[in-house]
Amino acid sequence: MPEIRLHLASELTPLWQATESFLQQHDMAPPFWAFAWPGSEALALHITRHPDLVRGKRVLDFASGCGLAALACARAGAAWVEAAEIDPLAAAAIRLNAAANALPIEVFLGDIVGAPCRWDVILCGDICYEAPMTQHILPWLSACARQVPVIIADPGRKYLPAARGAVLAEIEVPTSLELEDSVSRKVTLFRLPPG
Repeated sequence: MPEIRLHLASELTPLWQATESFLQQHDMAPPFWAFAWPGSEALALHITRHPDLVRGKRVLDFASGCGLAALACARAGAAWVEAAEIDPLAAAAIRLNAAANALPIEVFLGDIVGAPCRWDVILCGDICYEAPMTQHILPWLSACARQVPVIIADPGRKYLPAARGAVLAEIEVPTSLELEDSVSRKVTLFRLPPG
């Protein structure tokens, strides 16, 4: 998104290769925060086009990565935006990106799954890429969906739930062949049905 400034990796493959052995040696997660993933890009575009979705509301950007969707919410006039991440480097990147855009973002570092729902909208970009993570988060997100809209943006990841709920939009976003298998991905945004 050209109007939102992000601190991202510019040389993707060398970064990934250089960090892979270091991360394995130190039991750290890959630098997912260093990229704007298709789900987050689609959420940010959708919020930019439909600011009423978040304007004046308390929003959670779950598994926020670099914070792109959270930043779009703050820019669209959300009353309060919380970006949740389990990776301390991602949390630092979100804070840097918020400062670069002069936007207020609260960062929650840790596993927020199981917390009482304190938001009016929950946004999730690109979260169904691993079976253990999907199994861990979906029951909680489905429970939250009984109280508030939970919107998932998915570019066709393997572990997407079968029960997807109402489709809100389909957005084509550009991608890098260094991260994806094509130069663009169609991202489906849907409202998770309550569980």
